[in-house]
Amino acid sequence: MKPEVFQLSDPAQGIRLDKYVASVIPALSRARIQKLISEKNILVNEHVAKASQKLSGSDTISVSLPPPFTPHHAAEAIPLSIIYQDNDVLVIDKPAGMVIHPSPGHPSATLVNALLSCCPGISTSGDSARPGIIHRLDKDTSGLIVCVKNDPARQHLANQFKSHTVQKEYLALVKGKLQPEQGTIKSFIGRDPNNRKRMAVVEEGKEAVTEYRVIKYLDNLSLLEVNLRTGRTHQIRVHLTAIGHPVLGDPIYGVKSPYIGRQFLHAHRLGFCLPSTGVYREFVSPLPPDLEHCLSLLEDRPVKNAHRRHPGKII
Repeated sequence: MKPEVFQLSDPAQGIRLDKYVASVIPALSRARIQKLISEKNILVNEHVAKASQKLSGSDTISVSLPPPFTPHHAAEAIPLSIIYQDNDVLVIDKPAGMVIHPSPGHPSATLVNALLSCCPGISTSGDSARPGIIHRLDKDTSGLIVCVKNDPARQHLANQFKSHTVQKEYLALVKGKLQPEQGTIKSFIGRDPNNRKRMAVVEEGKEAVTEYRVIKYLDNLSLLEVNLRTGRTHQIRVHLTAIGHPVLGDPIYGVKSPYIGRQFLHAHRLGFCLPSTGVYREFVSPLPPDLEHCLSLLEDRPVKNAHRRHPGKII
């Protein structure tokens, strides 16, 4: 499919390029326009330009919209750690680094591609771009995820997620000595208005509830058991950052760490009722080797007493 091209002319004198394009093609957000400019898909007089460039009435602007991304649904024989499966569901222990479904930045080698290989008849209802997927884990979060094989199982699990009866427990290592040792974080989470690639605590977001319990302190770090009562994008990472205790190694919401090459976040326990029988089952995934190694390195460090308390809304 060829890109869609717009030829624009006669802009108002002195108007910024991004502002002018937004006024002429209102369907494009300002962030989308700036991305198109940075990717050289918006030109002024056939030359690369900046978003802030001031236009003159004689300028001609071309806007080339790349065709929409079409997910790649090819089956790929990617090994999966399947810890349980029946005729309705699979429970998979996902490694860090695996993306859940195809996207422009990750068109293949995803969990969806692997599912299509091991379960050719997997459910594609709901969202055909994400066959078998009923919930998600971030790329660099390891641990348990349940996938559905058929439409009745999808609806059964969707109802459980909607009613918040699915038990989702994570292990997280965060910066600082989190106190009190047990608490609940409540806020509204939505897209960060200053960075569309991030989530943030915002008034117009969706309600999010996170419960935590400190397992132990490691100097100026806290190993937590975290339970999700809602399922918002990046919920644990956003909530813990909002109260001043970002997840160790998180490059987006916290800071990188010399002890771990990704965020220390692991989906440790997953419980739900099996669609076929209604019987509640719980599954557990131990910490993977990289997170165990991180803990061992930290436990061998000399203990320091200094720490900082951070304000935050903990109830």
